[in-house]
Amino acid sequence: MAVLALRLGFVAPPYPRTSSGRFAFSPSSCRAVANDAGVGGPARPITVDGDPPTVVSAPGRRIVASTLHVRVSNQTSISRAVGDVHGDLSQTRAALVLAGVLSAGSEGHLWTGGRTVLVQVGDILDRGEDEIAILSLLSSLNMQAKSQGGAVFQVNGNHETMNVEGDFRYCDPGGFDECVRFLDYLDECDGNWDNAFLNWINVCERWKKEYGALPNGDWRPWDFVKKQKGFAARSSLFKRGGPLACELARHPVVLKINDWIFCHGGLLPHHVEYGIERMNREVSIWMKCSGEDNDDETDIPFIATRGYDSVVWSRLYSQDPAERTRRALMLSSIVAEQTLEAVGAKGMVVGHTPQMHGVNCKCDGKVWCVDVGMSSGILYSRPEVLEIVNDRPRVLKKRRELYDEMEVLDYL
Repeated sequence: MAVLALRLGFVAPPYPRTSSGRFAFSPSSCRAVANDAGVGGPARPITVDGDPPTVVSAPGRRIVASTLHVRVSNQTSISRAVGDVHGDLSQTRAALVLAGVLSAGSEGHLWTGGRTVLVQVGDILDRGEDEIAILSLLSSLNMQAKSQGGAVFQVNGNHETMNVEGDFRYCDPGGFDECVRFLDYLDECDGNWDNAFLNWINVCERWKKEYGALPNGDWRPWDFVKKQKGFAARSSLFKRGGPLACELARHPVVLKINDWIFCHGGLLPHHVEYGIERMNREVSIWMKCSGEDNDDETDIPFIATRGYDSVVWSRLYSQDPAERTRRALMLSSIVAEQTLEAVGAKGMVVGHTPQMHGVNCKCDGKVWCVDVGMSSGILYSRPEVLEIVNDRPRVLKKRRELYDEMEVLDYL
C-alpha cells in the first residue's frame, strides 16, 4: 500500500521534533490535520475524466496513494501513498489508519479522511488470504468518502491482470478458500452482488471461522477435491467477464490526479504516445468482455499489461540503484523527466518493486517508490506513508520505540 499528499498551500503544523531533527506526532493529530484540509471554505467538487478514470481534478483535497494509497490537494494539498498489500487485510488496515483515513480499534470500517482522495496503486491480489475483503473495504470506503466530499481510486497492477488471465501461480491457498466462502455468501444473499460485495468486509472474519470449523477446513496437500473447488471458484470470479474482473475493470492502469501520475510499474514515453486514456479503456474492455469473444478489440493490451516495459511490469524507475550502472541510472532519470513533461506532471508514484529501506525517491526526486513489502506474504515490513504537502514529499511511519507515535522524514 502507498499513501500521498499533494500541493494545497498547506503549512506544516508545529509537531515536536525528535533528537534526530525529525517530527514526531500521534495518529490522532495526523487525522485532525487531514480532516481540516481545505477548511477555508467549501471545496470545489472532484471532477473525473475518462471511463475508467484517467484524469482527476481534486481541488482542496488531500490525496493518499498506494499499492495502497495517495492523497492530493489543491489549496491545502496533502496526498499520501501506500504500496502493494497482497491480500494482507491486517497490514492494509494498519496503513489506512496510519494515513488517517480509516477508524482504528473496534469502531468498524469507517472513513475518517473527510475530503481526502485515496489512491490504491495495485497488487491487492495474490500472496494473501483476504483479497476480496480488501477490495470490499476500498469500495465501502469509497462510498463513505463520496458522501463527505472525498473519493477512493484504485489502479490495477500486474497481479490484477494476471488473475484475469487465469494465472493463479501466486495465489495463496487461503485466497482460493476465500473465493469459495465468498460464493457461498453470495448465495446466502440471493445472488445480490452489490450487497454481498460491499458487506463482505464486515462478515469475512466470521465466515472464515465457520469455514475453518468444517471438515477438511484446512488445505491438505492431497485434498484434490478441495483444490478443484477453490480453483473453480476463483476462475468463475476472476475470469474475463466474471464479477470480480468487472469490478477491476472499473479501475485504470494509469491515473493522473492534479499534477501527479499514479501507476503500478511505471509510465514511459511510448505509453504516453500510445495514449493513456486509450490504454485504460482497452484494459477495461479486455477485462469486461468474455474470453469467448474473439474480436480484436478484446485482445489483451500488450503495451499496458505484458512485457518488461509495460505499465504494470516496468521496473525502470524502481529497481535498486546498487544493481544498476551509473549510465542506467542517468537514463532512467532522463526518461522520467521526458515522460512527466509529456503529460504535464510534476512527479510519479509507483509500486511493484519492494523497497528494502522503505519509501524513497529516485530519478532525481521525480519518481517515488512506495511498495515497502508490507504484506506478510512479502517482507512483512512496517506500513509507511508518503505525504506531499505543497509539492514537498515526506515519509510517515510508525516509530519503533513508541508504537503510538509516528515519525516524519522530510525530503527537501
